[in-house]
Amino acid sequence: MNVLKNMEAVFLAALIVVGGSSYAVAATEKAADNYAAQVSVGMSKVAVVKVSAAR
Repeated sequence: MNVLKNMEAVFLAALIVVGGSSYAVAATEKAADNYAAQVSVGMSKVAVVKVSAAR
């Protein structure tokens, strides 16, 4: 019975949690898109350096 009396508070709390999580997901996706834009995956030649030394 106590939950029914406070249904508005429960709804607002749930709304705040869902709203906050949607901003967190949007920020994560934006960061992933920015990272993907910096990564270059192509058929260009890549310089390979082999370092060898005596132990």
